[in-house]
Parts: sequence; structure tokens; C-alpha cells
Amino acid sequence: MRLTNRVRKTQKSRDTEGPFELYVTRTPGYLWAVAFERLGVHPVAVTLMSIVIGAASGWFFYSTDVRVNAIGMLLLVWANWYDCADGQLARMTGKRTMVGRVLDGFAGDVWFFFIYLFLCLRLQQEWGWGVWLLGAWSGLHCHCRQCAIGDYYRNVHMYFELGRERAELDESTVLQKQYDALRWCREEWFRKLYLFFYIRYTRGQEAQAPAVVRMKRSLEQWFPAGVPAGLREEFCRRSRPLMPLTNILTFDTRVIVLFVSTAMGHPWVYFVFEATILEAVRYYMIRRHNVLCEDLMKKAAVLK
Repeated sequence: MRLTNRVRKTQKSRDTEGPFELYVTRTPGYLWAVAFERLGVHPVAVTLMSIVIGAASGWFFYSTDVRVNAIGMLLLVWANWYDCADGQLARMTGKRTMVGRVLDGFAGDVWFFFIYLFLCLRLQQEWGWGVWLLGAWSGLHCHCRQCAIGDYYRNVHMYFELGRERAELDESTVLQKQYDALRWCREEWFRKLYLFFYIRYTRGQEAQAPAVVRMKRSLEQWFPAGVPAGLREEFCRRSRPLMPLTNILTFDTRVIVLFVSTAMGHPWVYFVFEATILEAVRYYMIRRHNVLCEDLMKKAAVLK
């Protein structure tokens, strides 16, 4: 079997990952996953290595020497390959755990925390303390919301493409009931703690996309046996062109701009790009998706 076909079998969805993700991210990640499988390495161990490597990359962005910055860039790419490999390895071996899911979602936040920290320390010498305000707005406000909505819309697409059982589209109200049913005891404290933070993350996603929440709840109420195939196909057809925007908002494009701006000696450009261009992309995608949800709701109302 061709390498490309083997890689595709480890993907969650072809619609949500374009050629860049397939060849630049997923294929190297798959090769690492195969190596780790043969070595008997657990997916959680791969995730931990990803966190350490990605966090370490931040220090290399502090220097004004582009050769040192290049090391940080390579480390960040390496960490991202491992971040892909852990999920692929988990699907290949069936070793999926709650700890792995928690750490996997935590990994990217750790990488970028240290990258923002060292970029701000570097720019403080020229900009003064004001750069921390720009970095905080860019990272804590813009970056977090952009990645959250990009991830959410990908899961919404997979909900219609693959079905509710195979998608990872969680709802905060359902998660809250699970949280309330758990106790702070030895057997349940970790899952309860995980849900505490995950519920807040999910609520943040839903706050950005209330049209999705209304549509999903209505469809599940009107069609308890499953969303009709025609509605699913139409949603996927209209949502598919928006999927590249989700990748722009999460990792690919922002990292390219980070690398280019740092290599040019002007890393502040990355902060500005994130706070302007990527914010415009986020608003555009939300607007397009809202129209899609409203149109589908009207057609679904006729069929119920």
C-alpha cells in the first residue's frame, strides 16, 4: 500500500485536512508513529515529548541571531510532528486514554506560552513594557479564540461527515451533567478536574458559534434517529470550502508568519498579524458558517 494511503487511514477526516497537512504534517507524523509503534512507545509518552520539545523551542526565539531562531523553528516543527504522531499512534494501537486526550489538548498551549514569553522578553528591550500588552492581547485573546473556533468548526464538519458517534463534538450542557455526577474521590477526581476545564473551553467555543448550538439541538430533537443524508451532504458541501480557514486559524499559517517575521528580525509583525488578519479571517468564517446553519435549519424544518 502506498505511503499516502496508509497516512490517510490514520486521518480523522479528509475534508478537514488539505495537502499541506497531509504532506507536511501528517506524513512525517505517521512515520514517527510507525517508529514508536515498533519501539513500543505509548502515545502519552509521545505527547509528553512533544510538550517538552515545543516548550524548549520558545527559548530560541529570544535571540536576535537568526541561526538560533532557526533551531527554535525546527524544534517547533518537530514538536508538531510528535503532536500528530501521538493521535495517529493511539488510533493505530487502540491505546486511547483520558490522560492522553488532556495532554494532547494542552500541548499547543504550552508551546505558544513559552514562544510568546520569550518573544516579549526579546521585544521589551526595544518596545518597553508595552509589548506585554500587545503579546497578551495577541496570545490570550486572539490566539485562544482563533484556535478554539477553528477546532470547533472542524468537529462540526466531522459531525455531519462521519456521524455523531465518530465526531468529537461535545456540548457543554451534557458535559456539565457528567461533571455533576462525579465526585472528588480517588477514582473520579482526575476526570472531574478535566471536565472542569474542558466545560469552560467548550462554553467558549459555543459562545462564538451560537448558531451551531441551536442547529445541533434542533436537528437532534427533530431527527432522533439521525440527520437525513440530504441535509448532511449539503452541510458538508458548503462547509468543505471553509475547512482551509480552520487550518489557517490553528497552526499552519500562523507558524509560517512567525518564522518569516522572526527571520526578518521583526517578530512583532507576528503579533500584529494575529490581532488583525487572523481576527478578520475568524469573523469571516463565523459569518459564513452562521448563514450555512440558518439555511440548513430552514430546510430541516420543512422535513421534520
